[in-house]
Amino acid sequence: MCGICGMLALRGQRPDEEILARMVRTLHHRGPDDSGYVVSGPCGLGNTRLAVIDLSEAASQPMHVPRSPDDTPLPADAWIVYNGEVYNFGEVRAALEATRHRFFSTSDTETLLRAYIQFGTPNFIKPFRGMFALAIWDVPRQTLHLVRDRLGQKPLYYTLSDGWLVFASEIKALLEHPAVPVRLNEAVLPHYLAYGYPPSPQTLFEGIRLLPPGHMLTLDLREEETVPRVEAYWQPPYPVGGPDSRTEEDIAADLLAHLRWAVRLRMIADVPLGAFLSGGLDSAAIVALMAQESDRPVRTFSIGFADEPSFDETHHARQVADLFATEHHEFIVRPDVIELVDDLVWHHDQPFGDSSAIPTYLVSRLAREHVTVALNGDGGDELFAGYERFRAARLADRFNRLPDAAHVAVRGVLSRFPESTTYRGFVRRANRFVNAASLPLAERYLSWVRYVPAPWLIDLLGEEQERSVQEHYGAYFTAGPDGNGLSDPLPRLLDVNLRTYLPDDLLVKADRCTMAASLEARSPFLDHLLVDFAAAIPPDLKLRGRVSKYILKRAVRRLLPRSIIERKKHGFGVPVGAWFRADLASYARDVLLGERASQRGIFHMEAVRAMLEAHISGRADLGHALWTLLTFELWMRRYFD
Repeated sequence: MCGICGMLALRGQRPDEEILARMVRTLHHRGPDDSGYVVSGPCGLGNTRLAVIDLSEAASQPMHVPRSPDDTPLPADAWIVYNGEVYNFGEVRAALEATRHRFFSTSDTETLLRAYIQFGTPNFIKPFRGMFALAIWDVPRQTLHLVRDRLGQKPLYYTLSDGWLVFASEIKALLEHPAVPVRLNEAVLPHYLAYGYPPSPQTLFEGIRLLPPGHMLTLDLREEETVPRVEAYWQPPYPVGGPDSRTEEDIAADLLAHLRWAVRLRMIADVPLGAFLSGGLDSAAIVALMAQESDRPVRTFSIGFADEPSFDETHHARQVADLFATEHHEFIVRPDVIELVDDLVWHHDQPFGDSSAIPTYLVSRLAREHVTVALNGDGGDELFAGYERFRAARLADRFNRLPDAAHVAVRGVLSRFPESTTYRGFVRRANRFVNAASLPLAERYLSWVRYVPAPWLIDLLGEEQERSVQEHYGAYFTAGPDGNGLSDPLPRLLDVNLRTYLPDDLLVKADRCTMAASLEARSPFLDHLLVDFAAAIPPDLKLRGRVSKYILKRAVRRLLPRSIIERKKHGFGVPVGAWFRADLASYARDVLLGERASQRGIFHMEAVRAMLEAHISGRADLGHALWTLLTFELWMRRYFD
């Protein structure tokens, strides 16, 4: 695992090595084991390395395969910097050796570069299974290629500014280049408030973009107009499984085989590895398969919060650890939230509304004390309909068939109760469901996943900004077959979730929080062949009645006890709502209503004050909405003050 960066001069300039060195230094946390940079003509490449495969100096980056007809079947002169892991590189390496490639390392980095030399773009990337963001500078062709993995597990940002193409794993490295301005992208602000993240490829920095998952950027200096060309080499399959002649038992068996192989591939490492363990189905299944594949106890890691039992899953994790005799480590914390939120803003480079980054960051630091690689259960909910909002979408159709009087009565009853900040606060969840159930699917789903509710966003920024959010989110629902005409909402929601929340929230959080601790996270559920397989499974085998992840539960029923399989889903959250009514209350007032925030003129300050009062008084649970505002203001102070 690594951090990469670089620059390409478009007007004949020569890259400045000192600037390149500064860019590399900002990424040290992503790769503390080694670092380097090189200038080759108009291109500069940099890398910081977390050594996981081939710990020798031969695998150092930037890596070069020089022009040598005796060494390769094709004349070559190419450089690579690469972040990630391709787990099946051994198979590809063997095929390349059969075509007279002679390797000087045992690294997946060299395998990727030689595959490019042999097959060119985009074909060279197709055989590889894994997560990656890479840059290849082809010297004879004077062409730069930037490539990002299919699901978006590894980040790659870029900008075209003042005659330079500048790119990096994290935005902070881009900002070390003097050609890259620091300007707020105000058009994205309402989307950030609604989603909790800036939707890719946009960022909250004007002019800086995120290369989309499954895409490749190519810039050829030989062309008359040196304009980057961004093209998809892979698209996520639309999750509509048609009629299937196989039995449920056969589908479950095939699913388990895919998952087992994905786990086996991700256990290849030359350093210690373990697993995050929440006690839920997905992470428990990964640990169970790891235990079967390993000849020593699996190292597992979990975290809980003192004094907040509704958010603490450590006792469930302990049960799984005991079942598989793992070497278990758990961490019960009373976090210093004020200090942590500032750290997280720095590591994310942008404000980030998902407060579960806190436990992810803390458990990553715990795990790094013992291992360099940790497997996780990310992706299971996305592939197999694990979130309650998927079931709510189907339930809404039934609710809408009730008479209007019943709707009014339900709303009246709910209005009499305050909203709790506990994990399963019934009134809060019921209000969100009832208030959105009658809306069109896109508006309904957005209302369930959004951070700042529509009325509050209008108060903060105005009605036009809320319309922009609705139009932007609605566009996701027009992709795929039949537009909005599918009778079952589940395939549409699975598709939207895979293209929005997964890459822009879940995987951003996983990458930044683990890399902040110099830890590599691996996600077996996100093996692209497993994603393809899951997409073809009929929707009713993913969500059957009230049973979510039905087919996955069938697949692992001989691995895990019923108490784990049938346990109600519990997200990896923190009691942010309670914090804003206690320790964070005065701090939030000082930051959000202070002079600096007021002078920016971005939000209507009376709306911010009203949100704080509504939450602290208990009239509404706006903890997540306030978190988005808090991280935004702290981000503004770091980058713009």
